[in-house]
Amino acid sequence: MLNEKIAAFANLLKKSADCGSLVNIVFHSPEKKGEILKAKGVLRSIGGECVLQIETSLTEGRVTQENIKLDDIQAAAERYFDTFKKADLNDRGGSASLMISKKGTVSLLKKGKIGEGEEKIAVKANDREKNRLLDGSEDFLFALGVSDEKGRVHDKKQSKFRQICRFSEYIAEAEKKLKRDGTLYVYDLCCGKSYLSFAAYHVLTKLCGRDVKMTCVDLKQSVIDYCDGIAKKAGMDGLSFICMDIDDFVPENKPDMVISLHACDIATDIVLNFASRYKADIILSTPCCHHQMMHEMDCPTLDFIARSSILKQKLCDAATDSLRLLKLEAEGYKTDATELIDPEDTPKNVMLRAIRRKNFDENSSDTKAKAEKYESTYRFLYGKAPEGMAEIIKHNK
Repeated sequence: MLNEKIAAFANLLKKSADCGSLVNIVFHSPEKKGEILKAKGVLRSIGGECVLQIETSLTEGRVTQENIKLDDIQAAAERYFDTFKKADLNDRGGSASLMISKKGTVSLLKKGKIGEGEEKIAVKANDREKNRLLDGSEDFLFALGVSDEKGRVHDKKQSKFRQICRFSEYIAEAEKKLKRDGTLYVYDLCCGKSYLSFAAYHVLTKLCGRDVKMTCVDLKQSVIDYCDGIAKKAGMDGLSFICMDIDDFVPENKPDMVISLHACDIATDIVLNFASRYKADIILSTPCCHHQMMHEMDCPTLDFIARSSILKQKLCDAATDSLRLLKLEAEGYKTDATELIDPEDTPKNVMLRAIRRKNFDENSSDTKAKAEKYESTYRFLYGKAPEGMAEIIKHNK
């Protein structure tokens, strides 16, 4: 027999949804430890019909989604309590929490007037996928195992798909700032499995209509062979893959754009140095780990932070990327940092962006001031001058 308090909670959820004042419903504390972590529901409009959309978070970043009609909400809520032992309902007019103890005792707490307020929630239409540059049906996404043959993105690849889609938006935005005529030369360094390489090539050629020659470089021969095979099957004739240390790689043409995703530690610095040396017009780089500063920082002033390992790590992450931007500014770039994707998908979500300034003067007082700023900041953090400081100006000549 259904517990009366669970039934009462389910009824409150139905009332809140019917009234349109439901902020969200969160089911958590699964009865059994396993792949299911929690479930969160919000109101969505699909095909003109309001539904309760519940997204269940699983291990390894996977998610599943269920759309529940308002008439079926009570039964669905009761069903979710077969898996979860706690739930929190947030409504414009109040809140409610239900807890099931290990012994099976059910407690229900309620505050305010749920489903009785006049203020409604603005229900979003579930058309976010339609607004994306990619929809999952692209051949390269199927070949890479992101989606199936019908274009449905696999649950375990939802996070990766969101990352690819967001990066595609950055590529489309960057394309507007590049030269309007001729072939675009793009380089993806430390390309790995090349999810973003294929996405960038697709966006630039298919969506932006540009002629593109894109070269991807990585040290792993097996990965290069794998990606080269996918490119040939997909008919991406302008996309090539090279197995080589990027320190030894010399581009055949001046880069219009250099991209890199999660190049580990100083590999990101090598990528940025390459881009600056060859005067790439646009740089898009998402760093990975930041081990160098963790091991080499020598700054007594910041010891009050560095004495805590976790705080030192956060400090080094931010300081390393900030220092990178200072260096790029001294080398003639306008820079910023932004989020690639929601940090819930990956903590490695900082995107460093740089656009080469037109008519950059390497001998100007402003350039010299920026170089001095970079050097003094480096000294402050490392207790020594940066290696190759003279190269900063030399690369711009």
